[in-house]
Amino acid sequence: MSRTSTLPPDDLQEGVAPDRRPWLVRRGLLPDSGPRRRLALGGFVNQLGTAAFLATAPLYALRVIGLPIGQVGLALGVAGVVGLLAGPPVGHLADRRGPRGVFLVTLLVQTASMLSLLFAHSFVAFTVSMAVTDLAGASGGAARGPMIRRFGGDEVPGFRSYLRSVAFLAGTFGALAAGAVIQLDSASAYRALIVANALTFLGCAAVMLRVPSLEPLPSPTEADRWLALKDRPYMAFVVLDGILWIQGEVVTYALPLWVVLHTHAPRWFTGAALAVNTVMVVLLQIRTSRGIKGGRVAGRATRRAGLAFLLGMAVIATAAGLPGPAAAAVMTAGVALHTVGSLWHAAGSMELRFRLAPAHAQGQYSGVFGLGMGLCYTVAPGLLGLLCLSWGAPGWLVMGGVFVGAGLAVPFVVRWAGRSRELEA
Repeated sequence: MSRTSTLPPDDLQEGVAPDRRPWLVRRGLLPDSGPRRRLALGGFVNQLGTAAFLATAPLYALRVIGLPIGQVGLALGVAGVVGLLAGPPVGHLADRRGPRGVFLVTLLVQTASMLSLLFAHSFVAFTVSMAVTDLAGASGGAARGPMIRRFGGDEVPGFRSYLRSVAFLAGTFGALAAGAVIQLDSASAYRALIVANALTFLGCAAVMLRVPSLEPLPSPTEADRWLALKDRPYMAFVVLDGILWIQGEVVTYALPLWVVLHTHAPRWFTGAALAVNTVMVVLLQIRTSRGIKGGRVAGRATRRAGLAFLLGMAVIATAAGLPGPAAAAVMTAGVALHTVGSLWHAAGSMELRFRLAPAHAQGQYSGVFGLGMGLCYTVAPGLLGLLCLSWGAPGWLVMGGVFVGAGLAVPFVVRWAGRSRELEA
């Protein structure tokens, strides 16, 4: 028997208190009880209803309200733009008044605007309801950012990774609920889902009431609601990171259309690809984020992510012309490579999002961060449609090259930002 085998476990050695926390907490798979766990639970409830609603909102407008498809697209586009504009000013308000109170108000506004859809019978009414919902949703994201940063403390990357895994799970369950409603395809089913989504906002608010209130942090200078917009290194990061977030639409938007229009793979493969992506994120996001602490490390992770996106998209592009089973196998490998890139990117992005922002202005900076993501998600369908679907395999490589370029530029922006702030603290 080896000498070390006779020693007691670490938590039983003299002078070391046993760690009696649940195994999932000790392994970092579940946050400690208290504010972190409540933030995660509230986020799960919120995302569950939101994911289900977003998948059915266009059909509700078409089937129940009776709007033509052109007006549906216009209404959703207007609502998205209105929502983008709310983040920075509401984030500034959260910094100055306290984030929890502002977040609770946004949840109540979303509840009211969601229920108002039940009484929307025209293009204007539908547009206003959706615009207010998106406005409150973007505002809530900006207000939630400071709570994640302050309750996450030194473990923000790991905690934010856990929140991303939770959001993916909630989104999966929400998509299943949406599928059931779409299968029923009745006015009562669509209205029931709207009511259920409104209740999830109230459920999230009930959870958040148990999260301690945070006092605003003192500002070293006169409060400036446009501070983040004047921070050129941060704005450069927002632009580059927003480009990289287009990667999320590759699997959910471009790949299904690529499978159906350009490959011989069975159509059910689109669901399998999403399952591979979801399972990898849920199981690996927290582990990937460990060790990505500090701006320079996060910059290098983002650089690796861009290269992984290029490799994954190059593999997916080769599926065109292959027999069905071979095409499915090749694209599975491509999706796995792409998802590895998304794990690195999410970890680096989450670290830089908070690391580059001053502590007293986390809400405002979160709002600007959301602005960049929202704008890029807006252009993603058109850009991916042009490159990946219209140009075919060369377009996939071009889009991968865009990701590589953005990833390679992030470390330079981090060094630029490091001239005016501490990135490793």
